Amino acid sequence: MRVLLDTHTFLWFALDDPQLSAAAKAVIVDPSNEKYVSPASWWEIAIKMSVGKYTLTVPHAVFFDTAITANGFLVLHVEPRHTAELIGLPQPHKDPFDRLLIAQAVAEGIPIVSGDADFDPYPIRRIW
Repeated sequence: MRVLLDTHTFLWFALDDPQLSAAAKAVIVDPSNEKYVSPASWWEIAIKMSVGKYTLTVPHAVFFDTAITANGFLVLHVEPRHTAELIGLPQPHKDPFDRLLIAQAVAEGIPIVSGDADFDPYPIRRIW
């Protein structure tokens, strides 16, 4: 199965945070699954770091490069067909990073691993 990790899911897994659900962790550790991370996630964290809302113990680039490589995650690059999905996406969720993740999941036809119930009105499967 191919899945897209939400930003918090990616961070919680990489940091071994107990907030990660057992179901989410099971999907991530299953070697038969392809786990994707979007550039929207490292963009979101960089912005949060720049305004003092988040910190990492190592430089941003080092953290993301290491966490992606060490966990065998794949990068789901943002493509025009992903951003085209944003045009018709309903507005319940206003966060631009989450909206891009939703659009990517819709365009790819893959579930998103996220604890965010605000994803539920969208035509994607949310795993948590």
